[in-house]
Amino acid sequence: MCLTGSLLRSVLVVLLLASSCGKRRCNYKEILGSYREVILVELHNLNLTGSIISSKERDPCPSPKARRILVSIYSMTQQMRCHRGGKQRSDLEKPLDSMERLIIHNCSPDYLGKRVSCSAVKKVRGKKRKRISQSVYVRRAGMASSGSSGGVADMDPDVARRLFEEGAFLVLLGVPQGTELGIDCKSWQVGPRFKGVKMIPPGLHFLHYCSVNKPSCGGEIGPKTGLFITLKPKEILLANWDPKEEDLDFSASQNEEEVSRIRANLRDLDAFLGPYPYEVMRKWVSLTDRLSEEVAKNLQPLSGRICAFSDVIPEVQLKHTKDRAEQPRNDTACQSMKEGLARLPRMKLREGTELRFSVIPKKTYPPGATPAEITQCSLDFSYALETVLAKNHELQPLNLLGELQFAFVCFLIGNVYEGFEHWKCLLALLCRSEEAMRTRKELYLGLIAVLYHQLGEIPPDFFVDIVSQNNFLTTTLQDFFQFASGPGVDSTLRKRAEKFKAHLTKKFRWDFDADLDDCAPVVVELPEGVTVD
Repeated sequence: MCLTGSLLRSVLVVLLLASSCGKRRCNYKEILGSYREVILVELHNLNLTGSIISSKERDPCPSPKARRILVSIYSMTQQMRCHRGGKQRSDLEKPLDSMERLIIHNCSPDYLGKRVSCSAVKKVRGKKRKRISQSVYVRRAGMASSGSSGGVADMDPDVARRLFEEGAFLVLLGVPQGTELGIDCKSWQVGPRFKGVKMIPPGLHFLHYCSVNKPSCGGEIGPKTGLFITLKPKEILLANWDPKEEDLDFSASQNEEEVSRIRANLRDLDAFLGPYPYEVMRKWVSLTDRLSEEVAKNLQPLSGRICAFSDVIPEVQLKHTKDRAEQPRNDTACQSMKEGLARLPRMKLREGTELRFSVIPKKTYPPGATPAEITQCSLDFSYALETVLAKNHELQPLNLLGELQFAFVCFLIGNVYEGFEHWKCLLALLCRSEEAMRTRKELYLGLIAVLYHQLGEIPPDFFVDIVSQNNFLTTTLQDFFQFASGPGVDSTLRKRAEKFKAHLTKKFRWDFDADLDDCAPVVVELPEGVTVD
């Protein structure tokens, strides 16, 4: 233990104070004389010269203060014995033994305490070193995030250290200034120094961005584009901005040499990488805890991009004059709405850009069903639900909840209206399947948890139809709560549904007990020999 700087000055002050004390219970003069020898050996090891001159005699020190000084010296003696090594250890062995014997011989051991083992001393020093390294890291992360909205400086030191050691890096080069870019539930306006995001927790994430025109061209922000990415610990995902396509090109991530070069220069890039917004991590996990990498990959378009606006092309290309001549003419006024719609070109989604959601059957009853079966299947969607599960999630039925979360994230963060429509269809299918509630307890317990977090992200009046003023969600959940309280439903599911109903009633003031007799279906007897396809 080198006694340098402030530590050396502290030892000298202790020595001078102790040497000025009068004789009490301990022979301080003899003890400090031995301790002076220790200090001189340390000075010799540091190639320093000088002498220690005791101050003039002062009034006797109070006994408690003298004891504290003595305990401090005794503790330092033990630490020096534990942490010296080699030649320095042999040089100090004699004075340390001499001083320790003097203290024990002259002083009562009552206030010296038990002798601390070297392993305990090293353990304490290890804890101090860990706290220091954590605080240094948090300060470093805070400086790297200056100018951003991430609260890294407020992060728990253990979490910060773990993210620094295991977090992934998203290196995005050439992104134009002013581009709106975000990850998961947070987005920013890109500045001139931006080159990516660091300290990203491993797992599934949603990267989204909007291209922007130059200020000279108006600076308009384009539609949002997003993609789900899965990052491994310490992984570097590299992308370059393609100004022609106004999109990120991730092909550079396949070049191992380029990725290795980036990894070697991470220290230089650190100042240009914004920290992951850890304050939204809890929300992101709650919105995607059922969404696996496999499900996201299967639902994402083949193009790998989720666009807020559909990329559509004409069904008929009309490349030749003959083809165009056969189309309706647009040089005369339309006589009706039907005629006007017929003149519009028929469009279709560009291949590879469509979201690959599960297809929900339009007919909720099996082929050849009787009128009674049609009525039953129109009230209870269990047949349609089982059909969807069998075709898309036969091995993992709970992945349907992952699809529900995928659709919700696409709408909430990606601004994809198609995601909202599919979310509504899936929710109606699940909430109106009475028989399935009796047989698929885990699916519906998971549904309640998923809805609990999703509904906290949307204003309560969002689901109100502008024309009819009906709330889609309240009518759908009303059926769910009615079926969940029916006979044959697991008691755990019933209690969970009751608590969820009370929570929604208190938070949103929704009435789930309104009379729905006016909306009840009417059973009509069909004439003999008439069937419904």
